[in-house]
Amino acid sequence: MKMRMLAIVALAAVLPSAALAKVSAEEAAKLGKELTPVGAERAGNKDGTIPEWTPAKQSGALKGQFPSDPSIEGEKPLFTIDAKNQAKYADKLTEGHKELLKRFPASYKLNVYPSHRKVNFPEKVLAETVKNATRAELEGVDNPKGAYVGFPFPIPRSGAEPIWNHRVKWRGDALRRYNNQMIVQQDGKFTLTKIVEDVKFYYANVGNANPPELKPGVDFLRYLSETISPPRIAGTFILVHEKAGFGTEGRAAWLYAPVLKRIRRAPAVCCDNPYEGTDGHQFYDQVDMYNGVLERFTWKLVGKREMYIPYNAYRIAGNKTKYADIARPNHINQDLPRYELHRVWVVEADNKPDQRHTFKKRRIYLDEDSWNIVAIDDYDQQGKLMQFQEGHLVPYFNILAATTQPEVIYHLNSGRYFVTAMINEDQPYDATVSFTDSTFEAETVQKRTSK
Repeated sequence: MKMRMLAIVALAAVLPSAALAKVSAEEAAKLGKELTPVGAERAGNKDGTIPEWTPAKQSGALKGQFPSDPSIEGEKPLFTIDAKNQAKYADKLTEGHKELLKRFPASYKLNVYPSHRKVNFPEKVLAETVKNATRAELEGVDNPKGAYVGFPFPIPRSGAEPIWNHRVKWRGDALRRYNNQMIVQQDGKFTLTKIVEDVKFYYANVGNANPPELKPGVDFLRYLSETISPPRIAGTFILVHEKAGFGTEGRAAWLYAPVLKRIRRAPAVCCDNPYEGTDGHQFYDQVDMYNGVLERFTWKLVGKREMYIPYNAYRIAGNKTKYADIARPNHINQDLPRYELHRVWVVEADNKPDQRHTFKKRRIYLDEDSWNIVAIDDYDQQGKLMQFQEGHLVPYFNILAATTQPEVIYHLNSGRYFVTAMINEDQPYDATVSFTDSTFEAETVQKRTSK
């Protein structure tokens, strides 16, 4: 298996602009058998520390329900990883976790709980994912084609393919999210920003009788955010038509700034440009852990590892926890996260010499069961660890999806950190919403701001 993976990586390296051959029918036949329908290993590990995949059934209302799993929320940690014993677990930790343990030995720790693998998706997503294995292709890194509805590359053959699985994952046909964010200073004090986000998913949409193909120039989602507070940036709107491809084929974005009282095209809604209202603490391509074009990097599929990652994060994501409970000096309150041992795909992205980006390298970790990115080690141009991104994975049984909530970006050079995707003191996701295409047009947003 290891030699086969190295051969695939070598092939991808010498043929960067060519489309990789589709997965063979023999390989695809493993999906739904020894592999889950989305490509994870169905069985647990030999040690029994990672269990077999036992998918949950859909349950709960699509609106008004905070994420919860009472069957595991009463569990106690099996053990704790801290500065004194981290060497014992070093091969299963990200570089970001190691750095935080080193910097803050008196307060930083990882409480490790029993592992549970319940992530599941609607039947149509599963069925179309199996079909995608033998029909989807990726030309270069930004030009997928031949995929419909489900994860396009359940058996990845290049480093860019897992990233596409993450970018177009199922999250409901449409969604309203109340996204609260905070910038936390070294002393634990924070400032809060409140945003409401509306999203219509075109590609990963089970209710669409004629779903679009994932290909350059075609919207796979449309996004509109409105900043509610603080007052200095309230009334800011960001509108995005998200597409595969890059340049004129790729993302189209607009920004409405209250001070200008008009909406305008915003080519800077990309890559390592700072997201509006975050005071430079989050780049646009760090939203949802990673969502940017891939052309600025070369992508290497390193392989799969067993690692301790934030998982089943109901305590830190739920409405029983307040924002003041999360914020602590130097790092979030480490009594709240739940870490579990899971298998992750590891992908490395290196900044191309002729393409500008703040990060020289990214090492990205994706959960095998959900294709969510759960951690990223970000390195500066001198090769030093500059930032660490951590996404706390939460399965949603009402939608049959999984997402990272909250997400944390540790700025290791300043000592500050940024927390986003919090809903604790607001409202849970609303998957009952329905939007027309015109909701996500610049003219509609301009009219909305004029009322």
